[in-house]
Amino acid sequence: MDEWEKLRKSIERQAKRMEQAERERPTLMSQTAFLGVLALLLVLPVVGGAYLGRWLDSRVPGYSIHWTIGLILLGLLAGIFNVYFFLREH
Repeated sequence: MDEWEKLRKSIERQAKRMEQAERERPTLMSQTAFLGVLALLLVLPVVGGAYLGRWLDSRVPGYSIHWTIGLILLGLLAGIFNVYFFLREH
């Protein structure tokens, strides 16, 4: 009977875990908000870099996109780090 008791306790433990997982399952709204935050963390530095780069390029006489390209890439790198550190916390 000792093996049957172990089996019963194991099944009860698994059932409790399944019930808890069902109660704590993330909702569609929370998942959407989470993805929205990730998108903003990635996109905002890129867009900010593009605007700042465009403004700096307009200050230089002649046609130049050096600042724009450089700051877009820097913004992309910053956005990737933002997402990485955000996901590491959660």
